[in-house]
Amino acid sequence: MSKISVGILGATGMVGQTIVSLLGKHPWFEVTELAASDKSAGSTYEEAVGTRWNVSHSMPDYARDMVVKECKPDLDCDLVLSALDSSVASEIEESFAGAGYAVSSNAKNHRMDNDVPLLIPEINADHVDLIKTQQKRRGWKGFIVTDPNCSTIHMCLALKPLFDSFGLEKVMVTTMQALSGAGYPGVSSMDIIDNLIPFIRDEEDKVEIEPSKIFGTLSKSNIKFADLPISAQCNRVAVRHGHTECVSVKLSKKVDKKDIISAFENFKPNKSLKLPSSPEHPVVYLDSDNRPQPKLDVGLENGMASIVGRLRPCNILDYKFVVLGHNLIRGAAGAAILNAELLKSRGFIG
Repeated sequence: MSKISVGILGATGMVGQTIVSLLGKHPWFEVTELAASDKSAGSTYEEAVGTRWNVSHSMPDYARDMVVKECKPDLDCDLVLSALDSSVASEIEESFAGAGYAVSSNAKNHRMDNDVPLLIPEINADHVDLIKTQQKRRGWKGFIVTDPNCSTIHMCLALKPLFDSFGLEKVMVTTMQALSGAGYPGVSSMDIIDNLIPFIRDEEDKVEIEPSKIFGTLSKSNIKFADLPISAQCNRVAVRHGHTECVSVKLSKKVDKKDIISAFENFKPNKSLKLPSSPEHPVVYLDSDNRPQPKLDVGLENGMASIVGRLRPCNILDYKFVVLGHNLIRGAAGAAILNAELLKSRGFIG
């Protein structure tokens, strides 16, 4: 099978670097173009990144000598994975979609557009059919799909088994988010050492709003949002990788703890997806008093799962638990790749 040619927009940033790393030996995709800001264009990828390589293993050999180009829709590829900053993503991604490229984006800009799928394949794979409406409305030959905010992804994966089995009425969440979620160079050491920052701009809005679209139902040319009230408080903490979230839920049914654990452990929608990056267990439940922990657990299922633990009754709602997820892999780069794999499996690319 010939591989699909891929370009990476924003290739020199932390999410872009992670995409470059993850696609080194992908069975379906081959990176043929790397693009970034004007100041990087014309340099080799190794020169453009310089000492800012932030992935735990070495830069893949295939990418080192590739010449970085500008983010213009003249790249030699069929699919682009966008790791662009939201300050520039809107116009650039739209120019690529209009020129006929498939765009799988990490940026927030188009997530809540009523004709753009906001995808977590294990939850709402059917929302890809919104692409047809998008192309018709906008007159595009290509299209844009998006993945959610990094904290939203991991919370929603943990909530999905409960949503399906018992119904969800209310959610409260407090996040403790890793430094790498702020990009490079991120948060000043003088601000975060011996400290916690109880504010991440726009983050709480994303966590509160995006799940209603993700859990919504596709009806012809639009999505009917789910009625799912969420209250979120988001904090930056001195952890390198891995967002931790303390979640409390009110369920529509009265259930025992063992029923909830069973729902977590039996949540395996990926058997039907059969995508290369799909984790075998998208939700991993750890039955331990002091887990999950970023240092110990963030790499489970190659960083593509949400790790759940500390399930117990809640005195205000019904139950509470802790969720951990890798913010750069499943929360960003891996999510964009998985969405692109879904597009191929559904015949939208390739």
